[in-house]
Amino acid sequence: MIVLAFLGCRGDGSAVVSGGTADGQAAGLSARRPLADFDGRIVFQSDLGGNNDIYLLTRAGLRRLTDDPASDEFPRWSPDGRFIAFTSNRGGSYQIYVMNDDGTNVRRVTNGPGEAIEQGWHPDGKKIAYTIQRKRAVGRSYRLWTADLVSGSVTPLLPDFDGSAALPDFSPAEPLLAFTGKRTIGWDAFVADLRSGEVRALSEGGKSCRPRFSPDGSRIAYVSSTADGKGDIWLVNPDSGGRERLTERPETYDYFPAWSPDGRWIVFASGTEHYPTEGVWELALIDPASKRVVPLFKSGGRDVFPDWR
Repeated sequence: MIVLAFLGCRGDGSAVVSGGTADGQAAGLSARRPLADFDGRIVFQSDLGGNNDIYLLTRAGLRRLTDDPASDEFPRWSPDGRFIAFTSNRGGSYQIYVMNDDGTNVRRVTNGPGEAIEQGWHPDGKKIAYTIQRKRAVGRSYRLWTADLVSGSVTPLLPDFDGSAALPDFSPAEPLLAFTGKRTIGWDAFVADLRSGEVRALSEGGKSCRPRFSPDGSRIAYVSSTADGKGDIWLVNPDSGGRERLTERPETYDYFPAWSPDGRWIVFASGTEHYPTEGVWELALIDPASKRVVPLFKSGGRDVFPDWR
């Protein structure tokens, strides 16, 4: 099974396409309970069952939402928590799909051209922004598009950005879009004002990616490998630009942050290797106020790309 894992924080700005499965089995999922108490629902991607599928974690335990021979990846909750968007190659190429929160009524949203990956919901719940990946003579290009779930139309997003753009995340209230961009060498976190067209870099150095707005829009969590060459969770104020490093764990790669609905916690995936197709990956929580890290869940597979509602 092919696993597409766009990391974005590599200094060379490359994407990763590689194989890999875990030895874990999906039997007895309800017995797999979280290691820490938490409110709400967390969806994530895991290869626990032999290939990538979408799973749901609650206080009661673990539930498998997709069970397809293809690779189902990158789940994201809709703003109202009724739907989950995800990326899958079940149609032959990677495209965006949406399903109900219980895994039923799966429907395809995008139809190419190019591979559609890693999506983010518009605050109104009627549109989804996503990344289009296309192969070039050397490497790949990445651009942002928006799909209207009502009309079915697709339109380019940030067409005037002078570089590659990927991994979109909307602010919950303001017309702001955070994304991962590359203008020269390496990737950085950016924020764009969709009304004025202004685009600002939130990081520099070409080693940062995956910005995610807090529920109130006042902070952005992102990943950076500038400090230790691996990956840590950082915070940035989108207005002042002030940054703060949250995780300082040189033995792990800390990636894929997502906020709790109340903004008090961040869930992330922590791994022993750079790529989520290798090594051991599990879910953890961090309190941004105290920087306390709490182990959350380890299924036996590689647990990555969490999203919390």
